[in-house]
Amino acid sequence: MNMPYRKNILYGVVLFVLVPGSVVLYNNFYRTTKRMEPATTYVVAGSMRFEIATTTSAQERGLGGRINIPNNYGMLFVFKTPKKYGFWMKDMKVPIDIIWLSDKGVILGVEKSVSPKTYPHVFYPPKSVRYVLETRSGETTERGWSKGDVVQMPILQF
Repeated sequence: MNMPYRKNILYGVVLFVLVPGSVVLYNNFYRTTKRMEPATTYVVAGSMRFEIATTTSAQERGLGGRINIPNNYGMLFVFKTPKKYGFWMKDMKVPIDIIWLSDKGVILGVEKSVSPKTYPHVFYPPKSVRYVLETRSGETTERGWSKGDVVQMPILQF
């Protein structure tokens, strides 16, 4: 085989296989690493299992998209500073209870059995909070939780 012909085959392989393959690998790596978040943290306190939501994307997603929320389970939203954070039912498939908590776990307010049909209505706490707990609908009633009760929260160091 003559040399110019070999060079053309080599250039063809480089242009049509290696370059596009490199671009695909780079794009997939870039997209994957750019969207990576810390692993979800689960903590047990008392008889409750808490999924801790500390990142913005985890907090925006919340329990959205889930069709089943187990008993004795909740997503605890941990915010850096106390504010009147609004919650809505975007992408929710099932009703939930929303519990507004003080830094010591005292229930400041409860929204029971909030339906996905309430979207785009936004629910706000009665005053600024750092912690909000979402549970399956009926969890607060079954536990007898109401305003002024204390929820045994995990020790938080976020």
